[in-house]
Amino acid sequence: MLDARVHAYRPDLADVALRDQVTAGRYVEPVLRQCLRGVLPMLQAPAPDARQISQIRYGEFVDMFEMRDDGFVWVQNRSDRYVGYVPATADDLGDSIAMLSNRVAALRTFVYPEPDIKAAPVDELTLGSYASVARQDGRFLELINGGFVVADHVMATEYTYAPDYVFTAGRMLHTPYLWGGRTPKGIDCSGLVQLALEMAGIDAPRDSDQQREALGRPLDGHWRDRAWARGDIVFFPGHVGFMTGVDHIIHANAHTMDVTVEPLADLVGRGVDVIAVAAHEDVMKFMAPV
Repeated sequence: MLDARVHAYRPDLADVALRDQVTAGRYVEPVLRQCLRGVLPMLQAPAPDARQISQIRYGEFVDMFEMRDDGFVWVQNRSDRYVGYVPATADDLGDSIAMLSNRVAALRTFVYPEPDIKAAPVDELTLGSYASVARQDGRFLELINGGFVVADHVMATEYTYAPDYVFTAGRMLHTPYLWGGRTPKGIDCSGLVQLALEMAGIDAPRDSDQQREALGRPLDGHWRDRAWARGDIVFFPGHVGFMTGVDHIIHANAHTMDVTVEPLADLVGRGVDVIAVAAHEDVMKFMAPV
């Protein structure tokens, strides 16, 4: 069976591209939309109390398969192919596709209704979000879709490239742990790895098992015998993190409920087994040319 996390299909409805692979009541052609809110939660089911499985950031593109009467939209995020339900309106997912010429370089930045830091913010954008700019107004940039952000927090997309993904992860130290989170407002283990790699020009899937399959290889020998290096990605059952050097790991975890750095030995000592690794030099091979 196809992985439903990254293939849009249900018994009653499926992506037309999957017509020859799955059986469904009907098949639909997706409609392209762009997220116009700072962060939209992606839920496992169309219900307010459903578990959050991921998030969609401002500027990301989604394929929309169903807009439901209950206020939920069934979409697939084009960034990582993740599928889920988003509580959204037409104002949240726009059909006027903006350019991706600029990106948020700060961890977080407020969107103001006018170019005035004393104005009450109307939204908040996060690291890596695409922000199409209409014009500069003093120390502010006016966004094409409305609102103003501090100009120093947004750069041309090519200048936001950060090849040292461990440093990027370190910028998010002490960010609260959030299941399904993939922004510096709240993040989970695979979200931290995904975002840090993304800013380095490396596409990574959403979940840790998917990342292990795409990037990792089984650990050869005992973890204590490996010469760990900065940038190695360490995989555990249902967990993932970056080595910061020969013995410490940075990861978002539910033990401390934040992004933290600790000895790898301490993590393993809590009963978490190392099962795979992606060596730094191998990860760098996935980096897109800039």
